[in-house]
Amino acid sequence: MATLADRATGNTTRPEASFGAAPGKRLESIDALRGLVMIIMLLDHIRETWFLWVPVGDPVDARTVMPALFFTRITSTLCAPIFVALTGLSAYLFSRRHTLAQTSDFLLRRGAFLVLLELTLVNFSWRAELLPHFVFLQVIWAIGLCMVILAALIHLPARAILVLGLLIVCGHNLLDPITFPADHPMFVPWAIIHERSQMELAGVMIKFNYPVLPWVGVICLGWSVGAWFSDRTAEQRRNLLRITGACMIGLFFVLRTLNVYGDSPWFVVPGEPIRTVMSFLALTKYPPSLLFLLPTLGIGLILLAVFERANDASITRWLSVMGGAPMFFYLFHLYLLRIIYLMARAIYGTNHGEVFGVDTLPWVWAWYLGLIVPLYFPTRWFSNLKKCRKDIWWLKYL
Repeated sequence: MATLADRATGNTTRPEASFGAAPGKRLESIDALRGLVMIIMLLDHIRETWFLWVPVGDPVDARTVMPALFFTRITSTLCAPIFVALTGLSAYLFSRRHTLAQTSDFLLRRGAFLVLLELTLVNFSWRAELLPHFVFLQVIWAIGLCMVILAALIHLPARAILVLGLLIVCGHNLLDPITFPADHPMFVPWAIIHERSQMELAGVMIKFNYPVLPWVGVICLGWSVGAWFSDRTAEQRRNLLRITGACMIGLFFVLRTLNVYGDSPWFVVPGEPIRTVMSFLALTKYPPSLLFLLPTLGIGLILLAVFERANDASITRWLSVMGGAPMFFYLFHLYLLRIIYLMARAIYGTNHGEVFGVDTLPWVWAWYLGLIVPLYFPTRWFSNLKKCRKDIWWLKYL
């Protein structure tokens, strides 16, 4: 605990001994979960590269989409919520070794850096041929804005941050009926905050895929969970992670069964039980509904406890390497996929409308399995570079 003198002077750096778990173990479990999320994300990005000609909506249409594609798609729903929550958790752990002013400054700088990456390198990797006439604002943009907002929120009392996170995550669906026409002054702010929309500005079409409000709630909750890593023993923390995660998943099933709040209603497809299950699991990601966040964050908490328990396992160490350089992996795999796609299109031409793609979903899985191991080695190299070259200041932003 920081002393009153520390609080008065702004020096809220905590001593190493105040943690309830060894720093190395804790960080390895967090990196392992982040690495798992990135490996799952790779599958969805390969789908978007080779199977883009088969559209999937948000939420995935349980009446029409093939079941195998449905479950391939919803596997990736774990990625964004867990990654945003881990961003908040990591920010809290950073604050334990720095003053709040230093933490706020880092969040502000890195958040602005991520927004810049989204507008430049990330957009170029997805659809370079559409630039500069079409700009997508997606998950890196949302994480960057959340970090900028968190830079201000961390100066609030810890309980206020927790309450704010809960209110946003649990209550933001009450705002769903609010919409604004394109010529309304609130259209753009509301698109950034809550409603997935697109607008034209000076001849550039901007698509807001990740309205930021719910993600602010998630990053606040991630920050709040960070306290479990400083004032609990390792066993207490793992129990809290498991119990809280299980309760969130249980609450999801209760609310989804009641079908009254938190997402669009599900439905029964007569004679097709698999499509009824698909309808039950088809949840809204843009923006993430309460029922989307409950199971994904709940699974994330349970996995974090599992990785901390299995800290010495080879798979944990392997995943922690992948999670040790997340932004490098993100950019590297996007550009690798883009290069491979352009080479294939140059050789074979377009075979599905204006795009090249594989004809069946198993080919997507084959590409996925074939790329996991090769992507490990450059990521390991960069992760080790970050650890060894502390003198290169910009490495910490990747």
